[in-house]
Amino acid sequence: MIIKTENLTKTFGPIRAVDNLSLEVKEGEVFGFLGPNGAGKTTTIRLLLDFIRPDSGHASIFGLDCQKQGLEIKKDIGYLAGDVRLYDEYSGEYLTKFLASLNGGFHKEWVNELTRRFEIDMSRKVSDLSKGNKQKIGVLQALANKPKLLILDEPTSGLDPLMQIEFYKLMKELKKQGTTIFMSSHVLSEVEKVCDRVGILKKGKLIALKNIEELQREKARVVNIYFKENYNPDDFKLEGVDIQEADKDHIHLILRGEIDPLIKAMTKYHLRDVSFVEPDLEEVFLKYYEQK
Repeated sequence: MIIKTENLTKTFGPIRAVDNLSLEVKEGEVFGFLGPNGAGKTTTIRLLLDFIRPDSGHASIFGLDCQKQGLEIKKDIGYLAGDVRLYDEYSGEYLTKFLASLNGGFHKEWVNELTRRFEIDMSRKVSDLSKGNKQKIGVLQALANKPKLLILDEPTSGLDPLMQIEFYKLMKELKKQGTTIFMSSHVLSEVEKVCDRVGILKKGKLIALKNIEELQREKARVVNIYFKENYNPDDFKLEGVDIQEADKDHIHLILRGEIDPLIKAMTKYHLRDVSFVEPDLEEVFLKYYEQK
């Protein structure tokens, strides 16, 4: 395992920010760490990076103890903080060289490619940049040394839609190259685009651990079927199907199960039209918060 935590716990006064967290992240996977603000995502990342110490429990990266071997671990990690803070007086170019010198240098051609893809003006001082452009430099810093593990805290915050698309594309490319990615987020659509597995966090507790395909199957789809002829609504009383409305030439359904039985039921009739509406994955996410 690349990342492993066992009963990791951290409190701040009366608040238990991380509560007996046990999880594993496999080599080469993109793991989405989900939860709203205050769920404990950033605290977990800071514990992994040994910026703060746990009250109890254990964390390891690359099989190394996060507290005892933190310096060795950090050589192969790229990290993007949730609140990117850079030295205002430096240009992007100088800042990249300076930070890379602290970690053994960077791959010049790779940095040039990232600069081009994210349309970064490396000659401008950080103080002159917008939030989005500062975020792009933050992403570049995390990737500059081609790390084995990327730990990204809300990575697309401040990026415009075109840069978000470029970011998702890059994450998929890095995954194919074997990079492991641990990415916190509260934006469900981006998690659905790039992640293999997700852990859902609530008040510091891990309340669900799922493959992205499992979460997608839990989504309830809205189906509207329009008929050219009379039909029998009883044909659509299927497992995983809730009939919301049935008129003489139209039926409105909520599909929570397999689609195959519904398709077979439709083939009995001549149809005028059919539509499937895919709800946001956020509905599934909210379901977990309501149930737990």
